[in-house]
Amino acid sequence: MAEVVLENICKTYGNNFHAIQDLNLTIADGEFLILVGPSGCGKSTALRMIAGLEETTSGHLYIGGRDVVDMAPKDRDIAMVFQSYALYPHMTVSQNIAFSMRLAGKSKAERTARVAEIANILQLTDLLDSKPANLSGGQRQRVAMGRAMVREPAAFLMDEPLSNLDAKLRVKMRAEIAGLQRQLGVTTIYVTHDQTEAMTMGDRVAVMKGGILQQVDVPKRLYDEPVNAFVAGFIGSPSMNLLEADLDAGVLKTPGFELRLTESLLSRLPLLERYNGKKVVFGIRPEDLHDSRREAARDHQIIPAAVVNVEELGSERVVHLRLNAIQVDSGDPDAVADLSGLANAVARFDPGSEVRAGAQVDVAVDCTKLHFFDPETHVVIR
Repeated sequence: MAEVVLENICKTYGNNFHAIQDLNLTIADGEFLILVGPSGCGKSTALRMIAGLEETTSGHLYIGGRDVVDMAPKDRDIAMVFQSYALYPHMTVSQNIAFSMRLAGKSKAERTARVAEIANILQLTDLLDSKPANLSGGQRQRVAMGRAMVREPAAFLMDEPLSNLDAKLRVKMRAEIAGLQRQLGVTTIYVTHDQTEAMTMGDRVAVMKGGILQQVDVPKRLYDEPVNAFVAGFIGSPSMNLLEADLDAGVLKTPGFELRLTESLLSRLPLLERYNGKKVVFGIRPEDLHDSRREAARDHQIIPAAVVNVEELGSERVVHLRLNAIQVDSGDPDAVADLSGLANAVARFDPGSEVRAGAQVDVAVDCTKLHFFDPETHVVIR
């Protein structure tokens, strides 16, 4: 096990494209850190630089106290699990797991004992004589994990290891990987574009955009206290609704509705006073929007909306709405822009709601849960 430290890490390609800009990050000994962000944000590049598969343009990279920037991948004492698993098709499960030990000149008895130990942990004992072609996706993933574990590395690096699995198996495997990491206590850096994976697996989550680290924190604080509109919009499923409004004496005014801010909220966010008479970006999560006919508390205020679509999920109804307001782009390059001039919003209604697509609905907004951001910088207003 080892601490991994990135100091002022930069990666620039020949066309002057800055893939990683001044990345500073410390992953504690035994920590499970998730690197997450949209496509092209630099998360896989950062992982490959830690592995030594990508050259570092500038900065320092320490693994277990050693600066490994100029070291070959084989000398960094790391093990990597790839998206494609990269198993040898002509080898059995046992041979795949033991391959690195054989290269290292370990005795057959030592290899056999270590493979048996790893197979027992990963529930692969009955599959040791099988070839990869005869395994399910989840079994192949466990073999790839076993091949990494057998080396007893200082750190595990995982690059979107679950993206080739179906949705149900992904849920199962992310629980298995998280449990295995806690059991082994090995420093692990895990890259994914799936923020649900990030929030459910990691001790901490590092959110990247455009090669720049936006925020790193425990999942709960990342969700409750995003530092900017991008993190607010990226973290959460469905993502936070971001809208523009004029702030006038404690009232948010949009073209189609107004929301009066509570005294407790205004006292908690004194910096909002600077935006009086100006525009502001406010955010509200889908779970804080309710069907007013089913759930409307004292702190809730009512806004009109048109129902575009309803997704029945059994335990809840995800309701897609159209509001007479200006939608704000969070900066996520994977988001789909709407050019209608009206705002799309998403709410999570309880299963008893009877709203239907095409209907008008009064939506109850929990105004104690609003988030606020500067309209120019998109930095949070605390």
